[in-house]
Amino acid sequence: MSEEKDVRFSGNVDHLAIKSDDLEKDVEEYKRLGFSVETLYEDWAMVRDAKGFGIALLPPGSKHPPHIGLKVDTMEELEAAAEKERRPIKPHRDGTSSFYTKGVGGQIVELIYYPPDFSG
Repeated sequence: MSEEKDVRFSGNVDHLAIKSDDLEKDVEEYKRLGFSVETLYEDWAMVRDAKGFGIALLPPGSKHPPHIGLKVDTMEELEAAAEKERRPIKPHRDGTSSFYTKGVGGQIVELIYYPPDFSG
């Protein structure tokens, strides 16, 4: 078993970010499935199910890559993970902060922190 110092980062699965060919249509389809719209911008949207799991929809031209989003509980956790990964933390327009890094098999992982006053 690996020691804790060997762990690159950890967090709870918060969302999957997937490509969307038609953002408005896909948002409406997820709403029909019971998801609520948390965030809606021209270049991405976040919808969540009743238990809080999110799907980020990325239309053509979105600056966000498809990825797995892992949520950390504190900004300190995010900072420590970013330091280990040698990645800069980026504050976002929705109030969250995160960084992207490579996960297993080259898949992109986003570690994200939601501040206590986050409202989406």
